[in-house]
Amino acid sequence: MRLDTLKVLNAERAARRATILVTDVVSGEQRLVKGADIATDHLAEHLDAALRMGKSRSIEDNGRNYFLTVQAPPARIICIGAVHISQALAPMARLADFDVTIIDPRTAFATPERFPDVRLLADWPQDVLGTVGLDRYTAVCLLTHDPKIDDPALIAALKAECFYIGALGSRKTHAKRLERMMAEGFDEASLGRIHAPIGLDIGSVSPAEIAVSVLGEIIMSLRKKPLRKETGA
Repeated sequence: MRLDTLKVLNAERAARRATILVTDVVSGEQRLVKGADIATDHLAEHLDAALRMGKSRSIEDNGRNYFLTVQAPPARIICIGAVHISQALAPMARLADFDVTIIDPRTAFATPERFPDVRLLADWPQDVLGTVGLDRYTAVCLLTHDPKIDDPALIAALKAECFYIGALGSRKTHAKRLERMMAEGFDEASLGRIHAPIGLDIGSVSPAEIAVSVLGEIIMSLRKKPLRKETGA
């Protein structure tokens, strides 16, 4: 690998941005494709599939063989709300190799006893999200039912283009949430990215079941490219 390529790769890694090193198996020629440039690359379909799975792989395209070395930032989940759903979701998510952070200013709920071995921030989201950092490899779950806590995090997540944004609450609650976000200047396309009610529709009732549905929806959003008919819908 050339030194200039290595420098760019390390810079992208430090900034939590994805890259794929494309190596021509026969000639040994290499080029680095940044995540933001994948859509315009002639290997876009292969690159996108490899990045979504987060795994390096060999491919063949137009009679040429390539090896794709994938560098994807570790995906993480930020839960806004130290609630029962978060208590169940955190250990499940860690088993699935997600980094987990819980944020809740309510110190009665945000305690180490309720969230052992999890990064816990007993602060207002607007005070700590700038330090935590949000990006396209971050999932944000809004779980407090309190707009004073959830809304600042939702605004930050929408601006950061997080790969998943889910919000707890009924359809009526979500309609009011959308009104508040439109007043903040977000358009329908941006607001359409919010999964609400949060989680896959599996008939979940208990906090643990809801946590399963949320984790499933997060993994689906990270790994599964929408079908054309789904996109059109």
